[in-house]
Amino acid sequence: MGDFQKLTIDGKNYVLLSEDDYEDLVDGIHADAIMARVAAGEETWPHALVKELSETDSRVRTYRTYRKMTVSELANAVCISEAKLSQIELDNESGTVDVLKRIAAALQVDLDDLVVDKIRSETE
Repeated sequence: MGDFQKLTIDGKNYVLLSEDDYEDLVDGIHADAIMARVAAGEETWPHALVKELSETDSRVRTYRTYRKMTVSELANAVCISEAKLSQIELDNESGTVDVLKRIAAALQVDLDDLVVDKIRSETE
């Protein structure tokens, strides 16, 4: 960290520092908050998964594969047929909100993690 000055203006104490030092300070605070969440057990995603999610045509399949679940295992967990799950994964069928919520719960992700691209493309 560089130089800083202590100032008193109208009886209040202030610290003056460069914009770069301020940004470094804020970045450090944000990094500490993130590390505290990770230490508390928040799941993190590996770079390969994040990259795959940005490129995939099926977020359900990508998360299912990441969780090491078969189509059969996920279909059973969600109480739908394997054929229906396959259609959802192939994007031939969108699935109801209820089914997508159950899929998200079984995959331990938020619903918006599954449908973010669909929402984005429908609004464009």
